[in-house]
Amino acid sequence: MPEPHDPTAALAALAADQSRRPVLLALDFDGTLAPLQDDPAASRILPDGVGVLADLAATDGIVLALVSGRAMADLHALAEVPVGTLLVGSHGAERARVTAHGLDRDVVRLTDDQADRLAALGAEAAAVARGREGVWVETKPTAVVVHTRLADPEVAQAAEQESLALGERLGTGVLHGKAVVELTVLHASKGEALTALRQEIGAPVVIYAGDDVTDERAFEALGPDDVTIKVGAGDTGARYRIDSPEGVVTALARFRDDLAAAAG
Repeated sequence: MPEPHDPTAALAALAADQSRRPVLLALDFDGTLAPLQDDPAASRILPDGVGVLADLAATDGIVLALVSGRAMADLHALAEVPVGTLLVGSHGAERARVTAHGLDRDVVRLTDDQADRLAALGAEAAAVARGREGVWVETKPTAVVVHTRLADPEVAQAAEQESLALGERLGTGVLHGKAVVELTVLHASKGEALTALRQEIGAPVVIYAGDDVTDERAFEALGPDDVTIKVGAGDTGARYRIDSPEGVVTALARFRDDLAAAAG
């Protein structure tokens, strides 16, 4: 697969072509708009990004969405996005729209069996983390996540392998990302979430940027006319690459300015 290249020209061409509207501008959060932090609670969108996203969301023909592995409540609390933004949390299991009065959510309902499996996952994931410094467990509405970013490499590897084995034994969905293993009782995929969003909006073009291995499913779901952007190093199916969240904000600001120029 050829090495991804800079998206500047592709974004400029898209800004100039007003026939390709609406554009779904969908972005991962951690590692894409916000630099990665050892403590996920400390993650914040880059300050310059707040204004850029607000400007883009207010631009005719642009629909803004964040697509994240985070639980919806955390994503909303940290993202600082404007009213009207679509939020996809838990890799697609949670959906909401930001309103002036909070979130207009799609309610997630688990069956009794799924709720029982989620409880069992929580107990067994806690056992994986117990006694391992730097390993901790997060519970989401549809999943349990074992975090290992704060652990020594050997400890992290052991915890992740046990978590993967746990998911296989209990027959749950497994998402293995950067220093996390997510065990889910409800099928979800960023790729499926993006496909559903573009159909609802009727978007001929999707821009999607993400940094993690879980974002590869989103890249795979999009087509050759879409703008897929890998943030940071690593093998990818994306067509373009940007080195850092700072670079993402710079590229989005340039795209905003190109859209304004095209609108006259």
